Formats: sequence, C-alpha cells, structure tokens
Amino acid sequence: MILPVLSPIVIGKQHPFPHIPNKVLQIGLILKKKEKISFGIIGLPKDVERMIFLSGEGRRYVLLEDIILYFCDELFENYTVEEKAVLCITRSADINPDDEIYESTDDYRTHMKKIIKMRARLKPVRLEIEGNRHKEIKKYLSERLNISEQDIFKSQAPLDLKYVYKLTDKVSKEERKNGCYRPFVPALNRDFIPGVSVTKQILEEDKLLSFPFDSMDTFIELLKESAKDKETLSIKITIYRLARQARIVKYLCEAAENGKEVLVLMELRARFDEENNINYSEILEEAGCKVMYGMEDYKVHSKVCLITKKNSRGIYYITQIGTGNYNESTSKLYTDLSLMTASEEIGHDASVFFHNMATFNLQGTYKHLLVAPSSLQDGIIKRIEREKMKAESFQPCGIFMKMNSLTDRKIIDELSKASNAGVPIFLLIRGICCIRPGIPGKTENIRVESIVGRFLEHSRIYAFGVGDDTEIYISSADMMTRNTRRRVEVAAPIYDPRLKQRILKMINVMKQDNIQAQVLLANGEYTTKKKREDNMNSQIHFLNKAKRLAPKEKTQKQNLFYQVKGIFFGKKN
Repeated sequence: MILPVLSPIVIGKQHPFPHIPNKVLQIGLILKKKEKISFGIIGLPKDVERMIFLSGEGRRYVLLEDIILYFCDELFENYTVEEKAVLCITRSADINPDDEIYESTDDYRTHMKKIIKMRARLKPVRLEIEGNRHKEIKKYLSERLNISEQDIFKSQAPLDLKYVYKLTDKVSKEERKNGCYRPFVPALNRDFIPGVSVTKQILEEDKLLSFPFDSMDTFIELLKESAKDKETLSIKITIYRLARQARIVKYLCEAAENGKEVLVLMELRARFDEENNINYSEILEEAGCKVMYGMEDYKVHSKVCLITKKNSRGIYYITQIGTGNYNESTSKLYTDLSLMTASEEIGHDASVFFHNMATFNLQGTYKHLLVAPSSLQDGIIKRIEREKMKAESFQPCGIFMKMNSLTDRKIIDELSKASNAGVPIFLLIRGICCIRPGIPGKTENIRVESIVGRFLEHSRIYAFGVGDDTEIYISSADMMTRNTRRRVEVAAPIYDPRLKQRILKMINVMKQDNIQAQVLLANGEYTTKKKREDNMNSQIHFLNKAKRLAPKEKTQKQNLFYQVKGIFFGKKN
C-alpha cells in the first residue's frame, strides 16, 4: 500500500540534491556504503492517508512518516543507515510583487500568478527535525540549504499536527464533551428581527454585529436583498480574505447580473490568500463586476462595503465597516465587530473613499472616517492629546485601545506623554506590544493585558474619554507603522448611543477577564491575574449571552403584528 508510491533518492553526481517543497514532510537519512557517506531522502506520498489505524479495541494509529522511518532501511539495501529522521523545511513567503519586473503583456493578476509560483522556490528559513539522533543530518542540510544553527529546531512531537483535526471523527459524542469545546453555532443578532428586511431594520437604526457570537448571515442577507432591490444602484466593497466557499461572491455576482454596478477592490497581495483571491477576481469579472487590485506600494486592508440606493426622495446609503475580513469561516473563530449604518455622513465619506481608491488618491480628506495612510495616525494622536489636555486640567479622562499589535513609535510616544500627564490607559493587546507598562516617569498609568482563548481576539476598538462622552472607533488597523502609514485602513466612529453603551459594556467585561487574560509587567514578562469568587471568562460570557439573547424565529402573523405595532406606536428608541 505504501511501498509502490515511495520515491527514495540517494544524492550523488547523477542524482543532484532535489527541490524540497515548503512544509512537506520528508525522511532524511545518512547512508554508508563501504567508507563512502551519502545522503538519502524520501518524500511522504500525498495520496496515502497520514493516519494508519490499527485493528482491535480502542483507537490506535500509527503515522505514515513513522512507518516509513521504521522500514526505510529496506529501501536502501546496499547501504547501512547511520542516521534517519523526519524533517520539514519552511521557505520564506516574503515576496513583494512590486519589487518584481512586469512583462509588457502582463496585467496585475497575471503578474501575481507568476509571483505565487516563485514563492515555492524561495530561500529556506527554518529546518525542523523530529527526534534526537540527527547530528550528521543537521550538519549536511544546514550546509546544503544555507540554514544557520539558530534556525534549526528539534522536536519530540510530530512536525505537522493538522492530522489531529481528523481524530474528532473517531471520538464518541460522550468523549467529545469532556475533551473538546462544546459546539457553538453563531446566533442571529439580537437587534435583528427574523423575517423582516435587514435593509429596513438598518434604515431604522444602526446595527452592530459581534463575531463569532453573532452570525455573518445577517450581512450576507443584506447583500442578497441589495442584489435584487430595484432601488440599489451600486455595491462597492474592499476584500482582503474570503472563505474557500464564499456566498458573498455569489450575491455580488448576482447583483452585477441584475444590472447593478458592482465594484470590488480585491487585494491580491493578502499573504497565503493570493491564489484564492485571484480565482474569485476572475469569477467576479466574468459576472460583470468591476475589479481593482489594490494600490501600488500599499495593501488595501480596510473592510468597507457601501451600498448606494435611490428612491423618490433621492440618494441614500447603507455602509458596513468592520474590523475583520468578509470570511464566513473565520467569522466563526475570530472576535470582530461589524457596524452597519444608514448614516448619510458615514455613507458620504465611504463614497469619497471608493472614489479616491479608484483614482489612486491616498491623501483624500474625510469628515468622519479615519483613513490610513492620510489621517488615521494623526487622528488617533489628536484624540490621545485631547485626553492628555483633560488630565492636565483635572477633567475626567481615559483611553482604552484593543488591537492585535502595538509597534507604531509615534503612537507609543504619545501614550507615554498621556500617561505622564495622569491619563489612565488600558491597552488590550493580544500579540506584539512594544511598550512596557508601569515604568515610573514613563508609563506608570498604562496597563497592558492580553486575552488568548477559544476564539482569536481580532477586533480593534479605540475609545477616548469616559462615560457618555466617550468617543469610540472600530477599525481594521492595528497601531503598527505598516498599518498606519503603509496600508489603506479605515476606522469608523460609533455615533449611536445604544451601540456605544453596548461596546462600553463589552470593554468592561474584557477588563474583568481573569481566566484568559494575562498582565504585562514592567520587566516584559506576562503573569496571570488573581482568581476571584466572581471569575470572568469574557469569551464564555459573550457566548452564553448570545445564546440567551438569540431571537426566536417569528411566524408570519407575529411579523405582521410587529409592523402594525411600529406604525401605531412609532419608532422605538
């Protein structure tokens, strides 16, 4: 079953060192024939199951690489195997398409296809070896691949653990309850009434989706309605990452086929999603959508969708701005926020934004949105300075910032100045943080925490002030120089007082988290928070709340009653 599909090679004059693909397991061997030492290599076959299950009681299995490793001596009958090990090479993925030379006949999509093929042959940057007996293998490969000692890693565990996901199919429901997270299906948002037009509900009041606790189906339903709505003139959207099976693309294509103008700004340089985005860009173009491929030297990382409509009263907008991708798969795994609003002011700014993107204008001006690279960094600094001025005049003040990473030196310096002035600053940063809190005279009023749990914390929230006067923005951007100066990003203000209060409550819950949260100390180390009687796991709190508040599907009669009630009593605030 295994032997016929193996292709063992002994490296020599007639057999040059082969190309080793990125992240593909191999068996490496040091072979001896008489006094001559050679290197052998066996690639794991793609078409053989990785887990070989054994008969008998229980769930016993052997990994394919372990079987090949054990019996590989028989593949090299004329040699003595001195060393053998499972190994894996990671190649650089760092290609800048703008550094490569275009051929005169290339469009950008064709150019990106060539770039993706080049990635497979980029320089190795890491070598992983499983086991202990591999001194000569390590030496040989470090020379052939030009990998330094610090980039070679030894592991006692399997080098590729993706096979573990398939184990859940072999586990009983009872065992799954004890060893796995309980299944969770995102609920319909509590603010939306099932069976009633999503468009009409957004026109009544701003809406906020909180992933993964709310379902992305609501936004997809908005696109579906807009694709068919006679009042829809155009749909414009920026796309960075999509699911492998994306219903969003389906309804964008449907809108174009129904005669709507559909403009898609598709970022083909989204790392590891280039091929997926190229495929979808071709599908969208074939359906009649206009597709743009980002901005030269600047990745378009913003998450903006603008739906322009027209009725007897004139032009009106529905705008969606989010912190995360339009990816229906990761929306069930990442925490993100998505604002949907009929605000004329935000809609107008979004319209200006798309016009600027279409005309390669990165320095556009906006009245309500903060947009990188033109105004996001300066806008955040201005609001930090405002809180600093409040502290200096003994007014209530405060700053809360939630992001993935903080590396922007200008932002860091301004936060330090605000801290010195007495502004209490709470930074919730999941990953890289280049500011050390609690240093006297520098950052003594700054607290940094990180939440790592079942779901990947991905939302970016920037709040300035206290109480009802708090100014809140949600954004696609981290406070990293690459985001604030070298990408196209958008931060949207939250104007609706009801949504403001909802986000402030979310912030308060996250601040109380003492189960998943860790605190960054002044020495750069993280420590756990003290346990209390009222322990708080913020993600579980939001998950349980979503389950409790999930609306029940209303009957046609109940929906009719709701509409009549709305006409009689007026809009509910």
